[in-house]
Amino acid sequence: MRPAAVLAVLGPGMLLAATGVGAGDLATAAFAGGHLGVAVLWAVIVGALFKFVLNEGLARWQLATGLSFLEGVAARFGRIALWLFLPYLLLWSYFVGAALVSACGVAAQALLPIGDDLAGGKRIWGVVHAVAGLALVWVGGFAVFERVMRACIVLMFAVVLVTAVRLWPGTAEVAAGLVPSVAHDAQGLSWTLALIGGVGGTLTVLCYGYWMRAAGREGAAAMRVTRIDLAVGYAATALFGMAMVIIGSRVPVGGSGANLIVDLGDQLQAALGPGARLLFLIGAWGALFSSLLGVWQAVPYLFADVGRVLGWIRIRPAGLDSSTAYRAYLLALALLPTFGLLSGFERMQKLYAMVGAAFIPVLALALLVMNGSRVRLGPLRNGGATVALLTGVLLFFVVLAVRGVRAGG
Repeated sequence: MRPAAVLAVLGPGMLLAATGVGAGDLATAAFAGGHLGVAVLWAVIVGALFKFVLNEGLARWQLATGLSFLEGVAARFGRIALWLFLPYLLLWSYFVGAALVSACGVAAQALLPIGDDLAGGKRIWGVVHAVAGLALVWVGGFAVFERVMRACIVLMFAVVLVTAVRLWPGTAEVAAGLVPSVAHDAQGLSWTLALIGGVGGTLTVLCYGYWMRAAGREGAAAMRVTRIDLAVGYAATALFGMAMVIIGSRVPVGGSGANLIVDLGDQLQAALGPGARLLFLIGAWGALFSSLLGVWQAVPYLFADVGRVLGWIRIRPAGLDSSTAYRAYLLALALLPTFGLLSGFERMQKLYAMVGAAFIPVLALALLVMNGSRVRLGPLRNGGATVALLTGVLLFFVVLAVRGVRAGG
């Protein structure tokens, strides 16, 4: 297969992988590795499998029906479901946007410091990244977005994987960590659950359908290529997460939130030399900026699609990114969260994680209902294994929510 054909197959899945890896994923994987070592590597694979199952279900719905997931929600549960989704989308957009611009600001300030005021430099760089992402999406369109994302993907995966290999704890130890085991203490169990839940993004899983449409995938015949694309994307996500667990297990982990990235860079400098810090920070910046760029480009699709389904705008599904609703939301998404730079990153990240985690069990339940119809989906309807996996995802996140409520109480 020619390189261009390979890229055509793998494009949307790799975009999804890059968008789903944010500051929270980096921090959670590194902290989990610091607390539990490589014994928790299996949890990364389980988390990636959960997100694969969800996205595969979303793809099956769209390819079988020709409708976006949000169109299906309105048809199956009524338009009131989209009215309930809209405020959630607004909250999620603000918190994730604030977390991303702050994280990009911290990483850029560590690489190219502006003055001695770390907080001030972070804010300046955060705004620069927010505006740069806005310009790339607004002016460049999908083609430029895809090229920049591919460059960031290569950068972030190459650097983080090479760093993990240089810190390799031993093949036998890594192999043992791939075998599921349950931590006996409450803290270990909490980190394991957080690692499973945090892999691969939350609301951004809905964006795959729009990228799939941009790649020209339609009809049930495209399902095989789509499964390959998603499998490669989530395999890459799992590799990245496992690499961060290995790094966290081999160097002392301190700091909090995005500052953890800088702290890890400092520790790598002590362990591997000055060049290791610079390379790791460059790779981490690539991961953070690609996540920001992916959110800027894809999340406005959701708002525009809600407007289309509810009748606010009249436009073909393939033309959502040229609509006024898409561009207005892109502008708001890029600029309003910069006010979050006045708050601490850790608080923004915690709020984003809480808001994002609430979406996953709702999505699993919706896919159980929507994709169970033989009339709608025919041979692409949920099979027994898919029902079992979606039920497992639903129960896992319900248990995670209950544990969170108890811990908070």
